[in-house]
Amino acid sequence: MIHQKLVGIGMLIGLAMVFIFSIHRIEEGHVGVYFRGGALLPSVSNPGFHMMIPLLTTFRSVQVTLQTDEVKNVPCGTSGGVMIYFDRIEVVNILNPSAVYNMVKNFTADYDRTLIFNKVHHELNQFCSLHSLHEVYIDLFDQIDENLKTALQRELNELAPGLNIQAVRVTKPKIPETISKNYELMEGEKTKLLISIQHQKVVEKDAETDRKKAIIMAEKESQVAQIQYSQRIKEKESLQRMAAIEDEMHLARQKSRSDANHYQMQKQAEANRLLLTNEFLELKKYESLANNAKVYYGQEIPKMFAMGCSMESAPQTSVKPSEETKQS
Repeated sequence: MIHQKLVGIGMLIGLAMVFIFSIHRIEEGHVGVYFRGGALLPSVSNPGFHMMIPLLTTFRSVQVTLQTDEVKNVPCGTSGGVMIYFDRIEVVNILNPSAVYNMVKNFTADYDRTLIFNKVHHELNQFCSLHSLHEVYIDLFDQIDENLKTALQRELNELAPGLNIQAVRVTKPKIPETISKNYELMEGEKTKLLISIQHQKVVEKDAETDRKKAIIMAEKESQVAQIQYSQRIKEKESLQRMAAIEDEMHLARQKSRSDANHYQMQKQAEANRLLLTNEFLELKKYESLANNAKVYYGQEIPKMFAMGCSMESAPQTSVKPSEETKQS
């Protein structure tokens, strides 16, 4: 009885152990690939819990989200024979889930070791061998990451479609200490040169600013003078037009007066022609004689008047005084 109980407990423990070793979990952002006897099985599992035959089947979790592989301490020999070292090169890549089976089948689950790490070493050494230390360290350093990315992606498109390189980040390489000091001195001199150039540019900019200010002030004064001159010209033209208008008005007034006088004289002449009849002239003659008649009192007429009267016509001297005398 006790033996049967022990067997039953042993079987339960065995089943529990089988269950524990057969169940496994795939994290989000990964897929699972399975091996049985070292051979890759065609099934690929998604994230979650899964079952497998323990001891006979093993699995590997393959990341299918964006990941960064770091390649450290990469040696690189320049065309001049100087050995330099890149401390860290980061390769950001992503694997398409549909390409996981072929990728693991062709390059194992550690595909990045073959396709990224080894290729980075190869491409970087190819680049360094074609360029001098100065080019690698200074002139072309900003192009290394882009060139490396292009070279890696070109190889991956042929060997492993589905693995895409998103970015490559390359740190500044380590160079021999003696050369580094020379570069530091050179950078110091270059900094001084840049400071001198910048100072020269500032001086030139200040001079250019002063020149532009002078030009602006001169243009301003010229424009103001031109405006004032135009105003004076306009004032003179206005005065000239006003004088011309006044002359025209004076001429019009004089012409109007002349026309009025002419008209008056013309009318007066017409009136005179109508008045100068024989009867009117006769009337005027007698009126004139009456107006010129003088009355003298006394016994005799003064001699001076008598002499004057003798020079006049006889009717005027003889008739008029006698009549007036009679009247008096």
